[in-house]
Amino acid sequence: MTKLQGTRVFGGYAIGTVSVFDNKKEDVERRHAADPSQEEARFRNARERAKEELQALYEKTSASMDDESAKIFEVHQMMLDDLDFEDAVMEGIRTEGINAEYAVLQAGKNLSEVFAQMDDEYMRARAADLLDISDRVIAILTGRKRKELAPTDEPVILLAEDLSPSETVQLDRSKILAFVTRFGSVNSHTAILARSMGIPAIIGLDYDAEADGQTAIVDGYGGLLLTDPDEETLAQYKEKKEKDDAARALLLELKGKENITLDGRSIEIFANIGGVSDVEDALQNDAGGVGLFRSEFLYLGTEDYPDEETQFQAYKTVAEKMAGKKVIIRTLDIGADKRVSYFDLPAEENPALGYRAIRICLDRPEILRTQLRAILRASAFGNIAVMYPMIASVWEIQRLKEVFEEVKGDLADEHIAFDENMEQGVMIETPAAVLISEELAQEVDFFSIGTNDLTQYVLAADRQNPRLARFSDAHHPALLRAIRMTVESAHRYGKTVGICGELAADTLMTEFFLTLGVDELSVTPSMVLTVRDAVRKTDLRA
Repeated sequence: MTKLQGTRVFGGYAIGTVSVFDNKKEDVERRHAADPSQEEARFRNARERAKEELQALYEKTSASMDDESAKIFEVHQMMLDDLDFEDAVMEGIRTEGINAEYAVLQAGKNLSEVFAQMDDEYMRARAADLLDISDRVIAILTGRKRKELAPTDEPVILLAEDLSPSETVQLDRSKILAFVTRFGSVNSHTAILARSMGIPAIIGLDYDAEADGQTAIVDGYGGLLLTDPDEETLAQYKEKKEKDDAARALLLELKGKENITLDGRSIEIFANIGGVSDVEDALQNDAGGVGLFRSEFLYLGTEDYPDEETQFQAYKTVAEKMAGKKVIIRTLDIGADKRVSYFDLPAEENPALGYRAIRICLDRPEILRTQLRAILRASAFGNIAVMYPMIASVWEIQRLKEVFEEVKGDLADEHIAFDENMEQGVMIETPAAVLISEELAQEVDFFSIGTNDLTQYVLAADRQNPRLARFSDAHHPALLRAIRMTVESAHRYGKTVGICGELAADTLMTEFFLTLGVDELSVTPSMVLTVRDAVRKTDLRA
């Protein structure tokens, strides 16, 4: 038996036969181009053919899967037209005098490395998209047929270097027991698919391709792959899987139940979403509302700023689908690590402490005003609140409230309906916000603690740096005291406080949050029932 360790993406157990998908890319020959103009023409023609292929994939995926999965291929078409990508290819052809396919390979690798070094997990995952579109263009230029996943009769444990979006959509979901990839990230398309399917998934695991065809066990909770297990281990994991399956079935029985402890303490459990398509997951998992709508996803993958009407329609749709349940929209949290070309943001040595989020909005009020108009208009169609990220000073929230009132006045003058009493809140994710939380509580209606950023700022440890993993302790006493101080400040002035970072889904912390009197936990939709179960098993009298 061989036991290998990786990084957990989604928990659960799988037992079955391994299928190794060999999708290593073939070498591309570097050649001197005698006629650069001819190579430029070859690239442009190949790019157009690639866009046609992507459009066909978009239509196929939209018909067979869902609009959100199909949108991947819309984004890929836009990436092919991105000026940075085109300029990098042309630079290679003109300056280095190389053939088009090698210039595409070089441009794709260089740009993907830029994305891979970004602090933001979502943006790092886009590195795979750049490699995918580059490989598509190279395949067209060289006449190479792209490898496809072989069909299987029985469900398998799929092992791969990584899976690109176009490879992922080929999968027959009913034939996959679990994913294990050598590379990738927790926000890669493979990981997103695994979470949506609710199956075990592991990344960063250096498997042996010789395992193809062997019996294996995937322990999604522990991030383990066990190939060719002995009878005793196999029996142990079969028992674990039976118990886990039974526990998952029991969780479904919690739909419609209250989030209330054995001694009568209650708490709201909301869902974090990144777009309109995530609302269905939130509703299916019985979320009490949306505690964090990451509005920046409306800005990513577009060629220009989303206008007021585009944003309004997205916010309105979410509000209507949630049918009166609360929806908290976080204003734009972009910049530095989340690169969007049309923002024309300068490179920074320390992006985590740089020009981002509310700092951009206060500096470029036209962006803020457009978003607030869209949010306020949507508030007429449901229970919407707005939340401002990366607050560090009282003057920031005071200025934001002034702009908010100005926008309300404009809408009233235009006879456009909105919720006059729409709540405004702030994200508590900087140490400064914690230390002035009493003053902030007097300015806003609610707090939401973003534990992901707060952890790295309190501990001065970049949470994306693997070498700092043991220093980035989400249970560190300093962080827990910061959370306690924030809750006490909010409640002192009668304001509610929620937690929307990863720590909200940590059931080891549920009792602590209930003890503090936290009013709301907002988690990924798939964790709503798990956290509800933890709440209902807690007895604070003990």
